[in-house]
Amino acid sequence: MFLAETTNFFGFDIFVILFSIIIAIGFIRLITAKKKNLFAIGFAFVALATFLLLDGLVVANWMGKLS
Repeated sequence: MFLAETTNFFGFDIFVILFSIIIAIGFIRLITAKKKNLFAIGFAFVALATFLLLDGLVVANWMGKLS
């Protein structure tokens, strides 16, 4: 029980990582498409950069660096 009380893990962390993976897959598909949609590529890039920053913060929180 002590471990569960002192952990830095939140249930939302898994969703952030899963969304990052989904956005990365979409971004790669947009880049490799024959017909390029520059607006979609830019939007996906900004979303991916934001979620990768969040992933870094999540991992830093797991390691105890953000306390």
